[in-house]
Amino acid sequence: MLKIIQTWVQRYFSNEEAVVLLFLLIASFVVVITMGKMLAPVIASVILAYLMQGLVSKLEKIKIPHLLAVTLVFTFFVSLFLMLLLFVVPSVWNQSIKLLTEMPQKIDQLQTLMLLLPERYPDLISPERLQEWINLASQELATLGQWAVSFSLSSIPNLVALLVYFVLVPMLVFFFLKDRKIIGQRLAALLPAENKLMLRIGQEMNLQIANYIRGKVLEIFIVGGVTFVVFTILGLNYAALLALIVGFSVLVPYIGATMATVPVAIIAYLQWGFGSEFLYVIVAYSIIQALDGNLLVPILFSEAVNLHPVAIIVAVLVFGGLWGFWGVFFAIPLATLLKAVFNAWPRKRPVELH
Repeated sequence: MLKIIQTWVQRYFSNEEAVVLLFLLIASFVVVITMGKMLAPVIASVILAYLMQGLVSKLEKIKIPHLLAVTLVFTFFVSLFLMLLLFVVPSVWNQSIKLLTEMPQKIDQLQTLMLLLPERYPDLISPERLQEWINLASQELATLGQWAVSFSLSSIPNLVALLVYFVLVPMLVFFFLKDRKIIGQRLAALLPAENKLMLRIGQEMNLQIANYIRGKVLEIFIVGGVTFVVFTILGLNYAALLALIVGFSVLVPYIGATMATVPVAIIAYLQWGFGSEFLYVIVAYSIIQALDGNLLVPILFSEAVNLHPVAIIVAVLVFGGLWGFWGVFFAIPLATLLKAVFNAWPRKRPVELH
């Protein structure tokens, strides 16, 4: 047994670069787990700067000075954020409040519809089982209401932290963009002189992660925006809130679109029943999803992330459980990083045991 372990260690960890890379990966993981909340403004700023860097590089290619390019891109993103804050957020907030206010009435409608199911499908659903489902749903809704109240009360102290974010994050983003090369050189100086492995993995991941993150952010805006316009034209209630849900559903491949269908279908049914308007909404939503998967995604993601669907779902579950929203957002890039590290990891041929 000891010889097997020695052979495995010799095969995978005989290279000095591999040991250093393993140490860096473990140290990064520990820092994020233990100090993630404290470093949240820095991490958020690095992510935003990373998103903006592509546009800065394109402006520099057309001979625009670095500082001017950074200023233009930074001003554009700040203006976009202010537009979202002033127009989109209030609309979503008002519709969320309206939905919560009308929730008891809509729950009564759903309960009335559910009570008709045993009459229509007596072989599939019994009245006792249906009553169990209704009781369970009532308990969950009561828990959700208690959480909403406690969240609203506990979120008051977080307003100060939010104001700090609004000041710190833009400043950090600007300096990360402005001094990107200097910061990169300082960090590179801390690495061993022999770092071909890390450079190779870094270049591969920079290409794939950059394409994925920037493409995914653009996909959220396009899908959410188109959904809002279509739902507004069709007259569907809570169009902004549903568009927000549909836009963020693209973060979770295979699962997000299916989960987003449920609130869209429920709201449309409660508003119109099984009429022509309901059918129009479902058809329009299906067309949006089809165009997203078959047209928008191939255009936005020039470098395809070659991961098996099972690996993607496992990555979403694991990283989402560890880091919440950001874990879901970066699940596929992180899984791609692990795959790139595994593929590039130096291996020695196993020595035959005698």
